Amino acid sequence: MNAFELSEQEIIRRQALAELIKLGIDPYPAAAFPVNTNTREIIDNYSVEKNNFQDVHLAGRLMNKRIMGSASFAEIQDEKGRIQLYIKRDELCPGEDKTFYNTVFKKLLDIGDFIGVKGFVFITKMGEISVHVHQLIVLSKSLKPLPVVKEKDGVVYDAVTDPEFRYRQRYVDLIVNPAVKEVFRMRTRLINSMRQLFDSRGYLEVETPVLQSIPGGAAARPFVTHHNTLDIPLYLRIANELYLKRLIVGGFEGVYEFSKDFRNEGMDRMHNPEFTVMEIYIAYKDYLWMMDFVEEMIEKVAFDLHGTNKIPYDNKLIDFTRPFKRISMTDAIYQYAGINVSDVNEEQLRNTCHNLGIETDASMGKGKLIDRLFGEMVEPHLIQPTFIMDYPVEMSPLCKKHRKNPGLTERFELIVNGKELCNAYSELNDPIDQRERFQEQMYLSEKGDDEAMYIDQDFLRALEYGMPPASGLGVGIDRLAMIMTNQPSIQDVLFFPQMRPEKAEKPDSKEKFVNAGIPEIWYPVLQQIGYSTVEKLKKIEKPGKLHQEICGFNKKNKLNLQNPSQEEVAGWIAG
Repeated sequence: MNAFELSEQEIIRRQALAELIKLGIDPYPAAAFPVNTNTREIIDNYSVEKNNFQDVHLAGRLMNKRIMGSASFAEIQDEKGRIQLYIKRDELCPGEDKTFYNTVFKKLLDIGDFIGVKGFVFITKMGEISVHVHQLIVLSKSLKPLPVVKEKDGVVYDAVTDPEFRYRQRYVDLIVNPAVKEVFRMRTRLINSMRQLFDSRGYLEVETPVLQSIPGGAAARPFVTHHNTLDIPLYLRIANELYLKRLIVGGFEGVYEFSKDFRNEGMDRMHNPEFTVMEIYIAYKDYLWMMDFVEEMIEKVAFDLHGTNKIPYDNKLIDFTRPFKRISMTDAIYQYAGINVSDVNEEQLRNTCHNLGIETDASMGKGKLIDRLFGEMVEPHLIQPTFIMDYPVEMSPLCKKHRKNPGLTERFELIVNGKELCNAYSELNDPIDQRERFQEQMYLSEKGDDEAMYIDQDFLRALEYGMPPASGLGVGIDRLAMIMTNQPSIQDVLFFPQMRPEKAEKPDSKEKFVNAGIPEIWYPVLQQIGYSTVEKLKKIEKPGKLHQEICGFNKKNKLNLQNPSQEEVAGWIAG
């Protein structure tokens, strides 16, 4: 790595690393450290009367140091939280050699380094539970400085909030924003809550292929790859529906899967190209039964996570108390848009969308036009949990026709806060009807709809062996997690959301700095303190801060350069 690519702090940490090695200290030891407790366990359970925690072994990051001569305070952070450390020089270094305290602890250990400590718990005169350290071991040297987050009296200042930084460097986000960990713990508890319900009913958790020869089960654009040995295209799954229904054909009466699905579509706060879906299929049930089951499932999740079925989200209080409102799609569109979609053909519907300012294109059939109309005119009004039922047949190629109205299907979606959370059917098990629906999708594909479903001949063959009546459900786990953790974006509930490629910043040349009026001798200094381009320099709002950085770097590194005046530095920025 070029020296100009390192900040001043990174250079100092590498120098500290070299000093540790010179002192015979391995900055990355291989031996296990025998952790026997954690910060939360100590804080929750320590008692002066019990005199417990008298032989603790803690490991974590060093997050603060307050040097006070021959005794110092510090903070260690592990997965569960932080606790104060009290360190005395003569206890850490009982012999004549005080190097480990005076040099290693005071000068060579940095914020973010991993350490292991052994000692006993006590309460300071200020009333703070602390660990009195008698042994400290360096476990891993950190070469990059963490963002500085200040906290006083439980109030956090200068929190790291930049989404670009937080999502791209989630590992740092988790270190400096402890509340983020709780979001992901709750996500796991959410999934476990659902799994407990399914397992208690005897439904079997299964796995189905991620690489598929036919991307079926949903109307979506797939990712395409190529298998070299078989010399065939393969697709990352857009849904696992058709494979799970094959298992119903095979004789399982209840199967479910928490699956990663992939759709080559747009990205926004509700969509990521890789996302998590739970799909479940249960024989001898219909969509009316499934609505009751969804109510039970989501109410259970709410209680397991929060102890209540009233959940705050997006400055609203979402009430998951059963039963949820139920309304047909045609009635909902008529109620909120004044349009009876059952009485119009495709062209009339297209004109209606045009008159309402709803964007469409020629590839859209009647089903997609209705979907677009519903999304624009109805969904924003559906804040509390609402089952939208009985979709037009054009919108649901895999769904059984309605038992009373053949122009509709036995399908529902659960809408919460204006967004789809669940999608469920009385599953289509008539192989002749299913073939006709697939052929209609082929027609849409020929019109240019690149999200139309493929014809899966093997799935049709499976249906011809006979599939019992069944109901299937898909739940967007990421969206449910957003609601249950009160997070505004899908990126906030994914550890590693998809990001645009990071652009490597190319430092400006020395000539460009000189042409901008900056003396040549300060070019390497500006590079090393982080101002690699003239543009970045020009964006500085406080010249005094830059002046202090330059003078401090000059002094610390003994460059013996004549410091510029604050007015000169201001001129570099303004010039």
